[in-house]
Formats: sequence, structure tokens, C-alpha cells
Amino acid sequence: MQSSPKSRLFALFILLFCLFSSFGLTLEQLRQSDLTPEKFAALFTGFEFKFHDEIQSPDTFLATASGDCDDFATLAAKVLKEKGYTTRLIAVRMPKIVHVVCYVEESHGYLDYNNRATSALVRSESEISQIAGEVANSYGLSWSSASEFTREQGVNRLVRTVVSPKSQKGLFAMIFK
Repeated sequence: MQSSPKSRLFALFILLFCLFSSFGLTLEQLRQSDLTPEKFAALFTGFEFKFHDEIQSPDTFLATASGDCDDFATLAAKVLKEKGYTTRLIAVRMPKIVHVVCYVEESHGYLDYNNRATSALVRSESEISQIAGEVANSYGLSWSSASEFTREQGVNRLVRTVVSPKSQKGLFAMIFK
């Protein structure tokens, strides 16, 4: 899908503002802008990957222009929900890694911080297992489980978890051995 001249101009404006402003991008600017999931993703192309044990506050993530997948996904879910989108946070567990994405129902896809330099919106079905499979494939790994969760007032709340069919077979084999 090609972006419109208006959306490219908006992304360029925000990028230039971030480059030349000592204050960086702010949560208030995101809230006041005409955001779509694609426009949101375009704002983060220049952000640096920096792992944190905890989810950063939106203000810290934006001010430092660095963070990881859960910083990006939780901010996307928060801001896009305020804009009227239906968002879902999905955590995918793979060997030695957990990756978090923000699924946007209206866009039929998820925003992925790993794809921020290209097209951060990855088209996908809405089932957690489908999203988990696509995320795991992007790493060249298999997934063991995936969870949908919400984050409000700094607290994650589990909505539901699914286990991959491969993990289920292994679990049954161990139980009935």
C-alpha cells in the first residue's frame, strides 16, 4: 500500500521536528495529530533499539528516541485506542525471547517495532495463534505460547493465553509417558 502525499508530509514534519527540537516528540503531539497506524509507525523509523527490563513511560520512550518492542507496542495501543482504533497487545514467547506487538483490528495487522525502518504494519489474521506464528517466522523460530494482555496505569493484565500445537504435543507426551 502506498502512502498518500499528505501522510508522507506529516511523517516528514514529525521527523524534522524531532531532529531539530531539543524536546523530541511528545505524547501530547501524538494525541493532537491525525494519526493512523501507518503514520504512527512512520514516526519511529529513527528510534534506536535499546532493551529495558521494564516498560518505559511514554514520555521517556519518546524523549530518548530509544526503547524496545514493549515500549513501542504499549504506546501504540494507548495512543491509537485514544484515536478510536481497537488495539490488542500480544506477547509471543519463543526460545530465549519474548516479543510484543500491537494488533490493530481496523488495519487487519500488527505494528512491529522490529519492522519500524520499513513497514511496521504487518498484515495478519486476528487470531493470537496466527499472529504468534507470523512473529515467530520473522525470527526464524517456533513459538511456545502467546498472550493477549492490556496495560493500564502501569499494570499488565492477562486477557488470554494460547499454547502452540507443537508445545501441546510435547506437553502431552511428557504427561502420558
